Amino acid sequence: MLEGNDLAFRYSGNGDWLFRHLDITVAPGERVGLPGPSGRGKSTLAKVLAGYLRPVQGSVAVDGRQHTQGVFNPVQILFQHPELAVNPRWKIGDILCETGTPSIDLLKQLQIDDSWLKRYPHELSGGELQRICLTRALNGRTRYLLCDEMTSMLDALTQASIWKTVLEIADDRHIGLLVISHDATLLDRICQRKVEAFV
Repeated sequence: MLEGNDLAFRYSGNGDWLFRHLDITVAPGERVGLPGPSGRGKSTLAKVLAGYLRPVQGSVAVDGRQHTQGVFNPVQILFQHPELAVNPRWKIGDILCETGTPSIDLLKQLQIDDSWLKRYPHELSGGELQRICLTRALNGRTRYLLCDEMTSMLDALTQASIWKTVLEIADDRHIGLLVISHDATLLDRICQRKVEAFV
């Protein structure tokens, strides 16, 4: 289980709290929705859960162990803007190999064309680049996937296609999902329960 206990965070010693006394869990294979408007701290919470930020108070555990960043992070984030999550000077093939060589089956499942591997990020569409980020995030050791508005900038058809694939992979590999979105309809459709911490 991905477990945050009594979490609190603010960016400066006397700044406003983004959240306090927050408890959240995501079990393997579970789909949990985190709704709320922009600017309330949802993305910051995701970074705390993934180990990119340390909470001011509280703790994060992954499968019963204190979570610390390592070479292979079992908690991965997919961000709203995929172009900000990759090195613009690297070719797509190099980006994908950053976390190990992806399986051929995964590339096919995510509809990634071989020709993309020789291109640079700016040569792909937003939907194509998000598929690349998803492939990189789904390395063999990923146990939990935090989806932070990951399809909100994409057209409806691309959104539906990506979510269909993500849910299939998550179900097949028993990956826990935390879906962060202001789209209540999306959360109602794909999540088993919601955490109302930012509503």
